[in-house]
Amino acid sequence: MDLDRLKTLIDAMAASDLAEMVVSEDGWTLRLVRGGSDRGEAAPLRPVEAGHPRPVAPRRTKEARSGGEVSAPMPGVVHLRPAPDRPDFVSAGSGVTSGTVVCLIEAMKTFLEVRAERGGVVEAILVASGEEVELGQTLMRIG
Repeated sequence: MDLDRLKTLIDAMAASDLAEMVVSEDGWTLRLVRGGSDRGEAAPLRPVEAGHPRPVAPRRTKEARSGGEVSAPMPGVVHLRPAPDRPDFVSAGSGVTSGTVVCLIEAMKTFLEVRAERGGVVEAILVASGEEVELGQTLMRIG
């Protein structure tokens, strides 16, 4: 992993609301963790070596948690299915539980699982697979 790639990953995380990001490529695993003080202030990003990558649960705002909206944790391309030949993770009318993977966001060849914050029924999917999304954009509503 070269220095330009590292800088790109750090910049992408700094521009997002992610609490943690794990990227593995070319035999390297990079784990970026955002720390904060007790007052909720953001601290500088710090690279940390990790043994095994694991899915990253994005932080959500209070409004997203209470409103049943699933928002994009970072800018990128949304994927509603795990692979082109596989069915969608969820569809309108699907029941979900807290932690269910509802889509993926791809940025710089890195895929981030987006999970439901609460259980319920998917009321609406507001994006199309392959669409570029912005940080904080509402992807779907869960009622």
